[in-house]
Amino acid sequence: MNIRRYFGENLFPPIIGIGLFIVVWMILAQSSEALPGPIKTWDSAVVLFSDPFYNHGPNDQGIGWNILNSLGRVGVGFGLAALIGIPLGFIVGRVEFIDKMTSPIISMLRPVSPLAWLPIGLLVFKAANPAAIWVIFISSIWPMIINTAMGVRQLPQDYLNVARVLNLSEWKIFTKILFPATLPYMLTGIRLAIGTAWLVIVAAEMLTGGVGIGFWVWDEWNNLNVEHIIIAIFVVGIVGLLLEMLLVRLAKRFSY
Repeated sequence: MNIRRYFGENLFPPIIGIGLFIVVWMILAQSSEALPGPIKTWDSAVVLFSDPFYNHGPNDQGIGWNILNSLGRVGVGFGLAALIGIPLGFIVGRVEFIDKMTSPIISMLRPVSPLAWLPIGLLVFKAANPAAIWVIFISSIWPMIINTAMGVRQLPQDYLNVARVLNLSEWKIFTKILFPATLPYMLTGIRLAIGTAWLVIVAAEMLTGGVGIGFWVWDEWNNLNVEHIIIAIFVVGIVGLLLEMLLVRLAKRFSY
């Protein structure tokens, strides 16, 4: 009985949703000769993933290498953003003067489209790969700063008053009070940032070229291989979902 209830509440709705999605896809494919259907796309995916790590030169590599290169760029840009954005968020939330000083800058730069920063990266770094990493960095840093600073501001003043009464050092205040209280907000900012980073890297690689899932999509479009483009869409979505699930598990594990 419990198994039936679990299936009905948790597994049955997603199966119905996926089934309806496939039916709509098949209907659209029947009405458009240019759009491949699910079966044709599946056959192409089987061939594509039968050897995902082949290497026939810099412009002809398997989808596995393209995914790994994109993840590498995201990891570097995201890591740099976390290294700078999280400490800056603590400072902004802790020091009122710095908060007022940086608030107009953050408010002005945060809504800028990430790809608008790409020409600046190409101008400064003179190369496509660091320019793509720069775009990831600048688009990932804002959620980390804002959410971390918000977590620091949400800390009850009574906690800090007790810390002053106990004459705790600034390091003790940070490790015993600020960091544990801010951690859930900080992890929310990290989740938002990784989603943005993975979203942006595809568009950035389309413009910069090189080995990566974005460039691979653009190359397949130039070859009019629509099946591979659809496969890439699913790959990008699945990888993004896995990254999100990983961070959700991390947030649950380290929530205070």
